[in-house]
Amino acid sequence: MRILYHLPLSPYARKVRLVLSEKRIPFELRVERVWERREEFLGLNPACTVPVLEEENGLVLADSYAICEYLDEAYPDLPLLGRTLGERAEVRRLVAWFDGKFAREVTENLLYEKQMKRLLGRGNPDAAAIRAGYANLKPHLDYLGWLAETRLWLAGNALSLADLAAAAHLSALDYIGDLDWSLNESAKDWYARVKSRPAFRSLLADRVSGVNPPVHYADLDF
Repeated sequence: MRILYHLPLSPYARKVRLVLSEKRIPFELRVERVWERREEFLGLNPACTVPVLEEENGLVLADSYAICEYLDEAYPDLPLLGRTLGERAEVRRLVAWFDGKFAREVTENLLYEKQMKRLLGRGNPDAAAIRAGYANLKPHLDYLGWLAETRLWLAGNALSLADLAAAAHLSALDYIGDLDWSLNESAKDWYARVKSRPAFRSLLADRVSGVNPPVHYADLDF
């Protein structure tokens, strides 16, 4: 069986889970506590990060973007990187936006500080970083809302990796109750469409010990 090593609240692992599910590729999930630095896992990925995908033929892939590119090329029936050169460039730009800029300005200041920092043994949450994360959230939601208002999906007329990357980050933040959806109705409506897709079901079923999601987390009608 194809194995995906993950952490339930890792946005990057969630993105790969969504790609696998959208493409209807069967896989088994295995939680990898990266802070334990297992020797066997280091043999698969010396960076000791998730996600890592181990194919049935023994091929091992690390880094969420590399995995998603591989999956789109290996299983092309449902293209998620766009069909034209222009579409592919826009999808890549937005994936870089959410996995780069959004991650640095929002996800790392909220999810990392409030959840991952303690697990990794890196001290207590930084209150200033958390305040910055909340402050940065609104302009990002405004931009996402603008994209949702001007296009059918974030990168154009078809669901793409851009939508899945954005939804992966937002779903992790939503789980810990850090999203105020009243900040932008268009962003909220777009997210409701994405999370109502069958591929999202396993994410909405996730539960993390000691952290209960808000009631609306798994509610498809918000």
